[in-house]
Amino acid sequence: MVESGIEKEKGGAMTEKIQQKTSKVNLRTPEVMNLVKAEVESHYRSPLVEYLRTTGRYLSGGGITVKLAKAFGFCYGVERAIDLAYATTKVFPTKRIYLLGEIIHNPEVNDQLTAMGIKRLQAVQGQYSLDGLTADDVVIIPAFGAEVETMKRIQQIGCQIVDTTCGDVMTVWKRVRQYRNEGATSIIHGKAWHEETKATASRAIGEDGNGQYLVVYNLEETDYVCNYIRYGGDKQEFLQKFKGAVSPGFDPDIHLRHVGVANQTTMMRGETEEVQRRICKAIEDRYGKENLQKHFRFFDTICGATQERQDALLDMLDREKLDLLIVVGGYNSSNTSHLAEIGESRLPTYFIKNAEKLISSRQIQHWNLHEGREVITEGWLGEGEINVGITAGASCPNNLIEETIQRLFELRGIGVESLLANSK
Repeated sequence: MVESGIEKEKGGAMTEKIQQKTSKVNLRTPEVMNLVKAEVESHYRSPLVEYLRTTGRYLSGGGITVKLAKAFGFCYGVERAIDLAYATTKVFPTKRIYLLGEIIHNPEVNDQLTAMGIKRLQAVQGQYSLDGLTADDVVIIPAFGAEVETMKRIQQIGCQIVDTTCGDVMTVWKRVRQYRNEGATSIIHGKAWHEETKATASRAIGEDGNGQYLVVYNLEETDYVCNYIRYGGDKQEFLQKFKGAVSPGFDPDIHLRHVGVANQTTMMRGETEEVQRRICKAIEDRYGKENLQKHFRFFDTICGATQERQDALLDMLDREKLDLLIVVGGYNSSNTSHLAEIGESRLPTYFIKNAEKLISSRQIQHWNLHEGREVITEGWLGEGEINVGITAGASCPNNLIEETIQRLFELRGIGVESLLANSK
């Protein structure tokens, strides 16, 4: 295995450190990483964005002023995952290389890896199709990890594995394994359909299948669970409501007696903290404050980079006078979606995946979070003076941010190069 994110379970029935048939390979040699750095920078680096970030300057011209949040774009975990994927092509130039789904939730980055010859393994009815894989192949595990059963299937084939799972995600895995060992149900604040949450849930179950989990998406679902904890309810209605978001054999009358709260790392901290607070209060109401520690566990496992980007956006919204906000990133990116949610609560916000979505000064094509589809908005930019805020999710490369800035000024007939020359 290469750069393994799989840890050996201590004191539990499940052992995630599965015997490897392949030798360990070091991808991080100086020679390889120098090649990777040069190639990654050629694909994703942006001198414009770096200049604006380091100087804290605004960019103005043609009646438009662009302001960037203090923290945005690639986080360390994403950079590491991309570096390892690029390194894989250098270390195994003659082998077939496969990626389990998407390395991160950004279409341009995934398309770039495909252009480099990395093939994509697609999920079919919730399971990845591994037909045709052999022990001579290399499989890259994405930054949000993979389910235990998927890892076992790949390792049984004997593939060389390059595991890019983010350390923050593995911290959550450690917590849910701890809950399982203590006999507690993991209540996971997240999106049941998201790869990270599915990987976390698989570790809550354990190899013996005796662990339990429940995924709650929002505060409305949390309140439903809290009412059930306090008063009980219709078990079949509960199971129908959370179909696809509970472990096999889940019984709310039994498995909500002792719980531990965890989360998908890219959720909003404030909401996760509120989920924790409400469930804690429900447990206290049911069993008494003196018995709280016997029935409730909680650890803070929100990703630091996710929180940093949310805080930076809130700071910009509080500090700057903005007329609109553009959020750049993949539409299936959870952390990017939450940035758009924050923006929408304060001012007109447009969630785009790239600069091509800025069709004209009249039309913008953007993702509508509520309808789950792209829509076109008319009259979004106008012709007068306007202050535009820009931020981007942790999986968005700087070159896409630069292209967005360039396109904004292009719509007013201004070249960014001339603005930079005048600002220095």
